[in-house]
Amino acid sequence: MKTKLIHRTLIGTLLVVLVGVPANFQAALTPDPNIGVAGYYANDKAQKGRTVAAAIVMDIPAGYHVNGNRPLNKYSIPTSLKIEAPRGVTVGPVSYPRAIVRKLKAVNNEALAVYEGRAVLRFNVTVPANYQGSELVLKAHLRYQSCNDEVCFPPKSQDVNMGIGVAGANDRVQRANGWVFGRK
Repeated sequence: MKTKLIHRTLIGTLLVVLVGVPANFQAALTPDPNIGVAGYYANDKAQKGRTVAAAIVMDIPAGYHVNGNRPLNKYSIPTSLKIEAPRGVTVGPVSYPRAIVRKLKAVNNEALAVYEGRAVLRFNVTVPANYQGSELVLKAHLRYQSCNDEVCFPPKSQDVNMGIGVAGANDRVQRANGWVFGRK
């Protein structure tokens, strides 16, 4: 009799645990968002001896966000962008977008500085007048942490190669990617 009672108690406890586990770990089963990352230039070519605007664009799916570049707490992993350029090419400082301040359940309603939707990280590239190549390729290294209202995912790094043709100082160039740089 005592064995049957213990057996029933164990089965009952096991059922409660098995039924309760998916609810408790539901956030862990949430899929990691597919954040689009791409690089753009403001012109179709870079001119020798001139500066061209460039940007890395992050497309963040609805319901997700990434931490801003200046977190409001010490444990959030900031979004950071590093650019490697060929010798002689100068890359200016990255201008990050203004973060949105949100209070989220995942961190006990603590205020966080985040990017949502589309985040455009801008910088300028100056090609020296004596640049020898016909193409310029920058290597952009983006690091970020994405979250939703319930859970944060492990930090990610994405590399983007940004190539652009190089024209002479007096050659004509066309504006490009106005949707990123604010012109048509």
